[in-house]
Amino acid sequence: MEWSLTHFWLILALVLSLAELTSGVLLLLALGIASALTAVLAFIGLPFEWQLVGMGIFSGVLVPVAIRWIRPRFSPKGVAYGTTGTGVEHGRRYRTLTRDFDSASGIKVNGDFYRLRVESTGSTELPPGTEVLFKHFDGTTAVVETITHTEQ
Repeated sequence: MEWSLTHFWLILALVLSLAELTSGVLLLLALGIASALTAVLAFIGLPFEWQLVGMGIFSGVLVPVAIRWIRPRFSPKGVAYGTTGTGVEHGRRYRTLTRDFDSASGIKVNGDFYRLRVESTGSTELPPGTEVLFKHFDGTTAVVETITHTEQ
């Protein structure tokens, strides 16, 4: 069996598509599809230079399509992945939880559990269901302040 550029582009497409399983960003999958389309160009007999041009054009079209329009369809609504710790949570109210395996007090931010520390007292334990106001992160600890409800 003689290897050709068509085989090269198909192997590259397979490797990039399999590598996508480790990232989940859809970038490598878009490049894998671009490589598969370039294999079609090699199959019809275009010279290598035009195959590279085709790969560039396919990548230039498929990468933005995958990242801007396809990837958001796979994310749950209302969850802003990649924003935790950037300050967007500042001032939000949360209810405390107790983690099952070690009874640690904490809050859930974007679906992830963070141990808490009360800013004014330094306490790390609060009863479950206590309403707190998020201040900032200190490493992986959520620094909060308890909300005191005044009776009217």
